[in-house]
Amino acid sequence: MTRLHYGWVIVATGAVMTCVAMGAMFALPVYLQPIADETGWTRAGISMAMTIGFVVMGVAGFLWGTLTDRIGARPVVLIAAFILGGGLYLASTTSDLVVFQIAYGGLVGMAGGAFFAPLMATTVGWFDKHRSLAVSLVSLGAGVAPMVMTPFASVLIETFGWRSAMSMTAIGATVILVPASFLIRRAPQTAPSAEPAPGQDVAPHQPAPATAFAALRTPQFIVLAATFFLCCAAHSGPIFHTVSYAMLCGIPALAAASIYSVEGLAGLFGRVIFGLAADRLGVKKVIIAGLALQSVGIYAYIYVTQLTDFYMLAVVLGMAYGGVMPLYAVLARDYFGAHVMGTVLGAATMTSSIGMAFGPVGGGWLYDTYGSYHFLYLASAAIGIAAAIMALAFPPPRQVGGSPTATAPASA
Repeated sequence: MTRLHYGWVIVATGAVMTCVAMGAMFALPVYLQPIADETGWTRAGISMAMTIGFVVMGVAGFLWGTLTDRIGARPVVLIAAFILGGGLYLASTTSDLVVFQIAYGGLVGMAGGAFFAPLMATTVGWFDKHRSLAVSLVSLGAGVAPMVMTPFASVLIETFGWRSAMSMTAIGATVILVPASFLIRRAPQTAPSAEPAPGQDVAPHQPAPATAFAALRTPQFIVLAATFFLCCAAHSGPIFHTVSYAMLCGIPALAAASIYSVEGLAGLFGRVIFGLAADRLGVKKVIIAGLALQSVGIYAYIYVTQLTDFYMLAVVLGMAYGGVMPLYAVLARDYFGAHVMGTVLGAATMTSSIGMAFGPVGGGWLYDTYGSYHFLYLASAAIGIAAAIMALAFPPPRQVGGSPTATAPASA
């Protein structure tokens, strides 16, 4: 009972930490206009900090994940909390664009990479029976962040100016994240069980990889990373360009921007629904179904022109990608085991970040080349189908005498 109860403490703490950390990092768009007005920096120059942040976050996520396997998530997120606060504070005080890009893109991006893979790797170690739901609830923090941190940053900017707002966010984030990090603990070691975990529908690697880097050389990791890459490459373009597409359809800018809010809200429900379904039906089945649903939703954008239709598809797409994203951690845990989760998830997340980077650029190139967003949605839907097909490559538990031979560690 103690193990089970503290597992939910990890879930709640992880959700709060991801909300604060991701919200602080991704609030940059609301700072864009005030920063440009005061400093005279170009929007492209300011936005470059976010691009740098994405790249650094992906690479750092792999390094943080590897470190988590060695020393645990607590010191990792504790160090990252101070880096995040320091990066935000430095960015709020500098008058040099390059220093701003290094502070926000480099330091804040580096800190941002420390919260997904380490916290997910820790969470899955605490759970067996409710593993999918647990990681989905942790990821709720990232989903809630734009609804909480972004409006909060806007209020601070209007009241105190962007520099004070960013420095206050730096202090506030550090004050919340540092004490919260002390609640993060490694899951206690348990003896392996002959029975597979409930809902497990992939075969654990046999024999188990001796080291984390041995796991990265397996064909199964390549399938995981490729699926994650294709999933993110599929939805990043539509997420980035749909507001512009809606405006081309004659929808006012403010109403078009609200499509993002609908996607975000739907993603919250998707995380819970898909997490519950994965615990009951199996994570592989739910991921494949979610990837297929994502592709259908993306393709259907070709046929919509009215705001109501955009909202309906935003619900479908938001639930699909919001629900699927946390489940890659469960798939990795079911296959490789808890001892290499930080490195495996960090490496997979790094590949997903590369996939995310292709969508906006590719969508812009397709529109510039063909004068239409239809080719973006066609290409993205095809990539999404490729992700679902790739996920089929994970082998199911082998059956011997009517019972699975796959083994899984026993946990709460």
